[in-house]
Amino acid sequence: MPDNILWALLGGALIGFASSLMLVFNGRVTGISGILNGFLGFSSGEKLWRGLFIAGLVLGGFAMNQWRPALFANATNRTTWMIALAGVIVGFGTVLGSGCTSGHGVCGISRFSVRSIVATLIFMIVGIVTATAFKYWAGL
Repeated sequence: MPDNILWALLGGALIGFASSLMLVFNGRVTGISGILNGFLGFSSGEKLWRGLFIAGLVLGGFAMNQWRPALFANATNRTTWMIALAGVIVGFGTVLGSGCTSGHGVCGISRFSVRSIVATLIFMIVGIVTATAFKYWAGL
């Protein structure tokens, strides 16, 4: 088995394990958009754990960038501002859609949530169709 498949399997197992720990010890689903939205919102009761979670994501990304900077190479012609704007738009969409791929795909499906199963199927179908169309029309 190629190394990149092993890394993907390890990463998936760690995500599943971390999500399980969050549910068992905090009683919360590890949906990144929900955690960020709750942190930025006006409710003050759960800001500490949400802030620590977000800080861990940022610090983990920073550490990985120090260890393997090639993983963060921008292979597109997009500026940092364009990428950041795309992230904000995606974040807005996840709030409108009541969750993101991490919340629905990782946590929702494991809890047999019908809403999450349907949402993940839609994510996957739209992603496959979009990637295929982009590849066909853009000649990539």
